[in-house]
Amino acid sequence: MANDSHHSHQIDGLAFALGSHAIWGIMPLYLGLVHDVPSIEFVAWRIIFTLPLCTAVIAWRGQWGELRAAFSQRRSVLALLASSAMIGINWVLYVVAIQTDHVYAASLGYYILPLVMMLLGLAVLKERLSGPQWGAVALAAVGVALLAAGALSTLLFSLTMAVTFGLYGLIRKTVNVGPIVGLMVETLLLILPAVAIAGWYAGQPAGSSMLQGWPLAGAIALGGPMTAVPLMLFATAARRMDYTLIGFLQFLSPTIVFLLGLLWFHEPLKPAQLGCFVMIWAAMALFVWDLFLRRRKLPRPA
Repeated sequence: MANDSHHSHQIDGLAFALGSHAIWGIMPLYLGLVHDVPSIEFVAWRIIFTLPLCTAVIAWRGQWGELRAAFSQRRSVLALLASSAMIGINWVLYVVAIQTDHVYAASLGYYILPLVMMLLGLAVLKERLSGPQWGAVALAAVGVALLAAGALSTLLFSLTMAVTFGLYGLIRKTVNVGPIVGLMVETLLLILPAVAIAGWYAGQPAGSSMLQGWPLAGAIALGGPMTAVPLMLFATAARRMDYTLIGFLQFLSPTIVFLLGLLWFHEPLKPAQLGCFVMIWAAMALFVWDLFLRRRKLPRPA
């Protein structure tokens, strides 16, 4: 019965995981609106505009007591400080990749990420995979190897993106703080550096990007919900699902980024990239099929 409850809980978290990855997948389209904003300044504004959204959700759900409790736990604060550093580095690398027209480098980073997350789940959290799921991992690994072989010049960049987010997700899964409160703590820990960075750019001859017209200011402000919503969904899914499973589902967002690079940004498609695409989708089909097959075997509620 405990095992049945575990699988049912994983299915419940699936919608949160898919929602977060779908938003991350279309992120390059949004970043096109802020292409001319310096990457460091933009990340600072993302943090600043995440704060009011988190505050509103905390107030609506009446979680001020939970927030105070989180800050009273030294171990939790240190863990969230580490996760804040990981996600901050990841954001900067991602924005730089998109703004410098290295969409495939960003896509490769998030193709490597699921393998990093599954490795962390197996090695650190002692999770297990079924036979079909191991087969899916093998297919995915071959696909990622094909893609990495064709992008050796940017491989270190992609690996750094994968490792920073993989560690971020692991911390968020293991820290004893809820998803929304955890994001609020992370934002508060980053807010002073973010304000300082935004203020420094405001003092430069070019001035703050927020003062370059209402359309650009609105696009920058949209970075708040574009940051907070998928992170809330991801953190919720991470608490409900095995890290190996949510890691495998991470293939969805880079696949969307990959298609955007091909169809929207018109980057040339190499044979290795096509081979990776086919292998990844075959692996995803096998993995999801096994998940839902297990779901069908669960006893129906009375």
